[in-house]
Amino acid sequence: MTAEAISIFPVPEIDSIEADIRERILAVQEKAGFVPNIFLALAARPAEFRAFFDYHDALMEGESALSKGEKEMIVVATSGLNQCLYCVVAHGAILRIREKSPTISDQIATNYRKADISERQRAMLDYAVKVSQSAYAVSEADHVPLHKHGFTTQDIWDIGAISAFFAMSNRLANMSSIRPNTEFHTMGRG
Repeated sequence: MTAEAISIFPVPEIDSIEADIRERILAVQEKAGFVPNIFLALAARPAEFRAFFDYHDALMEGESALSKGEKEMIVVATSGLNQCLYCVVAHGAILRIREKSPTISDQIATNYRKADISERQRAMLDYAVKVSQSAYAVSEADHVPLHKHGFTTQDIWDIGAISAFFAMSNRLANMSSIRPNTEFHTMGRG
């Protein structure tokens, strides 16, 4: 794979992508100023693209007591542990923007336990990491510290579902060697 390649798997040209998917990609391009590589990489498999982004949007854009920044913290912390270059870089950029902090994503990706976050957010990430790394060991006992920090049962579902979804996303990105766009590296740092 060359440094310029988006993935080790074939990536379709934008003009050959099914119309509804192409429209979705172009809308993201208009908003962001570029097309995130994950969109092009998944466009080669239209049914999977639709399912992936529908669930992504339900989790990341849907109603929740978690802030959009907290959702991105979950993605960055778990993606760092899963060694997912794409998700750490891409969602790290989004986290920096959402939290208006040029350093938060680096701290969380490296060691969220030492990051400049609240105890409540640390408890949230402890749970997210357990779901990501050893979901088989999760029990109701893991909910106790979250409830003590004011998380509801629905919030706990949101934390776990985001962590689980991105565990899958991390594996897809790693398996296909999806490269993060260069633009993500500098976003939210200035």
